[in-house]
Amino acid sequence: MISYLTKQIDNVENEMDDIIRRDEQLNEMYKLINSIKGVGPQTTLFMIVYTNGFTKFKNWRKFASYCGIAPFPNSSGSSIKGRTKVSHLANKKIKSLFDLCAKSAIQHNREMKNYYERRIEKGKSKMSTINVIRNKLLSRIFAVVERKTPYVNFMKYAA
Repeated sequence: MISYLTKQIDNVENEMDDIIRRDEQLNEMYKLINSIKGVGPQTTLFMIVYTNGFTKFKNWRKFASYCGIAPFPNSSGSSIKGRTKVSHLANKKIKSLFDLCAKSAIQHNREMKNYYERRIEKGKSKMSTINVIRNKLLSRIFAVVERKTPYVNFMKYAA
């Protein structure tokens, strides 16, 4: 049963790859998004599908709100002010994919790792920092698609 399901999954993934390769616009978007360290093929496919080829959402902030990674102020009237929180009314699948992307970026992208360590040293919470990195990755995805140029890591050129 497991081998049969594995074959079915492989067939579906091969079909998705064929569809992307045949469509020039999808193939270009796929390559642009994959140029960002920490973002993999699964997240790339989900981004293309959920944004309808980046036509459904005007900017990355609206999509961050849809994903549940945009911070919102937590207050009650004018006197009680709490920490900012993310909404629980979110698309959990894409949120979990961005969580994995952020953790992967921390491990494999020197810029993100340095940023993560600096924030932790300042006393910020780990989850807050991971959420900031999720938002950074999302903004980069929207930026490379809008510019139609692959992501360039400037950290390797820094002295």
